Amino acid sequence: MSGRMRAAVIVGPNQLRVDHVPIPEPELGQVRLRLEGCGVCASNLTPWAGPEWMRFPTAPGELGHEAWGVVDALGEGVHGIAVGDRVAALTYRSYAEYDLADADAVLRLPDALAGQPFPGEPLGCAMNILDRCGIAAGQTVAIIGIGFLGAILTRLATDAGARVIAISRREFARDLARSMGAAATIPVDDHSRVIEQVKAETDGALCSHVIEAVGKQWPLDLAAELTRERGRLIVAGYHQDGPRQVNMWLWNWRGLDVINAHERDPARYMQGMRQAVAAVGSGRLDPTPLYTHRFPLERLDEALDATRDRPDGFLKALVTF
Repeated sequence: MSGRMRAAVIVGPNQLRVDHVPIPEPELGQVRLRLEGCGVCASNLTPWAGPEWMRFPTAPGELGHEAWGVVDALGEGVHGIAVGDRVAALTYRSYAEYDLADADAVLRLPDALAGQPFPGEPLGCAMNILDRCGIAAGQTVAIIGIGFLGAILTRLATDAGARVIAISRREFARDLARSMGAAATIPVDDHSRVIEQVKAETDGALCSHVIEAVGKQWPLDLAAELTRERGRLIVAGYHQDGPRQVNMWLWNWRGLDVINAHERDPARYMQGMRQAVAAVGSGRLDPTPLYTHRFPLERLDEALDATRDRPDGFLKALVTF
């Protein structure tokens, strides 16, 4: 081992370089991973754009948090994990060839997943969101935004016996939603027209559950309009670009239950990741078609730009080593 690794450093708005930096050493209770890859998350886009609060340069590997790889070193006090184990993990500087993780934030991957990419954090998020939704057979669920998360939730909600209406601006995404089990798809071309089409699909009843998976103001507004009285509005989109306003009159009048389906407890993340491993390992969920673009570390800037611009056929980028 050379003692050094490649790691991405964001040096300014939309500016990236790859440095050679020392390979980190695991401390007490930590493991080191030789990474195979890391998913690119839409939450990276605001820091990538360089808002006023962002500080450059980033630490080597920073912003990457959807890692999987092989354990190659153990810190003191680590038990139940062995060098050579292939794992998914909660790490936070994984736009690099190596990263560290706390031992309780590492999840061994079964042989059934050998050779497959496994960005555990977003897959676990999808499972946790499903748990928060309370979806059951016979319900009608609208999902606004068919990206990686929306596509997985379409599959999971359909498997739960719900009828899913997928709402997305891109024809590619709507086609994908149908392949994941959506009973109906609606293009986002006009706010009022979407509402009328959902009414037509539900005989005027609207939806018992609406999942907003975009993270922008207008889908949040639309989600409330599509949720029936005493229905459940689930905020799955990551709203990080400023405050939001809500139509509290409508929320009050319809008596909506509003669920912020974001987690911050690492133990909860790990629970979702374990559920994702079980779902993918059993064949209940196959995310492979959703990994549409792969990039080497030196082209992380292109991966981030593609995640932002969503060219035709794009859904999820992976950086692989």
